[in-house]
Amino acid sequence: MDAKTNFTSPVKRTPLRILRDTARVIARPLIPDDVPRIKRTIDRVLHLSEDEAVLLKEKTIREFAHRHKDLNKISKNHFEKIAGYLTGKETVSEVKKFLLGTYFTMEYSIESAALFNPSMVLHPDQSNVQPGSIRFMMSLRATGEGHISSIVFRTGVIDKNGSIALDPVSKFAEIPASHRVDQKNGSPADSNYTIVFHDDQKISERVIFPVSKNESKGIEDARFVRFIDDKGIPTYYGTYTAYDGFTILPQFIETKDFMTFKIVTLEGNAVQNKGMALFPRKINGKYVMLSRQDGETNRVMFSDDLYRWEKFTLIQEPASPWEFVQIGNCGSPIETEKGWVVLTHGVGPMRQYSIGAILLDLHHPEKVIARTPEPIISPNEEEREGYVPNVVYSCGSLLHNDTLIIPYAMSDITSGIATVNINELIGCMVPSER
Repeated sequence: MDAKTNFTSPVKRTPLRILRDTARVIARPLIPDDVPRIKRTIDRVLHLSEDEAVLLKEKTIREFAHRHKDLNKISKNHFEKIAGYLTGKETVSEVKKFLLGTYFTMEYSIESAALFNPSMVLHPDQSNVQPGSIRFMMSLRATGEGHISSIVFRTGVIDKNGSIALDPVSKFAEIPASHRVDQKNGSPADSNYTIVFHDDQKISERVIFPVSKNESKGIEDARFVRFIDDKGIPTYYGTYTAYDGFTILPQFIETKDFMTFKIVTLEGNAVQNKGMALFPRKINGKYVMLSRQDGETNRVMFSDDLYRWEKFTLIQEPASPWEFVQIGNCGSPIETEKGWVVLTHGVGPMRQYSIGAILLDLHHPEKVIARTPEPIISPNEEEREGYVPNVVYSCGSLLHNDTLIIPYAMSDITSGIATVNINELIGCMVPSER
């Protein structure tokens, strides 16, 4: 059989859709760089009579309190950010403190533009799940006004038959407290920090929004993986691209519980470009990461240090027409008895993005054993219209029993889920020429 002319993708699309919701908003500080303007705004509020202030507070609560879990807390936090601009001679009532906090606050619709580029991992809490089923955690790139991207989460359950059910999504969205940590040698200022959510915040309410200047224009394309260390202890690691409007910076994120996250900047000569994806365990005593230093080919890196990467090895170049422009990974490798399955993306004519797959040697992942001769997912008519047309893309899949669950973006605007039997996927590959 001529695989290239008779190839039929074994992937099945599900009807599930992960849709953006413009009503989900966070409360961001709105503090101008212009200090005199800040003081003028403060002065205007302070010159209100107390009766006027009370009526204005009641109106503000009536219009906005139902859109946030705790508007009073938000207002207090944002008042504290501008309190230093007061002279100290003013008498500021609690009502006016509330108003000042709200005048220096803005609502931001986190996913008004898009909700896309998902990755999926096993949820850290598998309690109360039916036998044969698993609970999953999905991260997505949410994009709003000004094309600023953040990370949001969804959860759900995959049953023993492979059926997928998404959990309800909270109408609220919140950003966490952040804390700076010591910078590593060579790390950009303020790029290392820790964020902490509260345990009363539902997973779907948690928003990882840009904190540092280096990511001020977006946290893009997080690739999460459940990594098992030498003692069998799991930690969730992820890579993402920080963007400040001009340059990109590879960032590394880690968590045990999706409540506390540590963010650091990766180091080393091999830390370049986008699309790094960590393997879920060490191989031959070393950490291993997929990478794409040149924006065009797939490579693999090995390191003794999780945070420093110095060398890389080329493993795949564009070979088929559907990927002539560039290739990259679609998330961390999936371990099977036959090798590491890596979903890849390729860019072809008219900048169309499609998804394929390669198989890497289990013990020597720098060796490509096989590949799909054609894409396993290409944009269909429903999927090709969006903010960036003709794109399907994923940042990470999850294997349950023999079913590979593939969450994927549709033209940078919304997301869906596809499935494929892992053995059928491997079976439709052809031996690699490399």
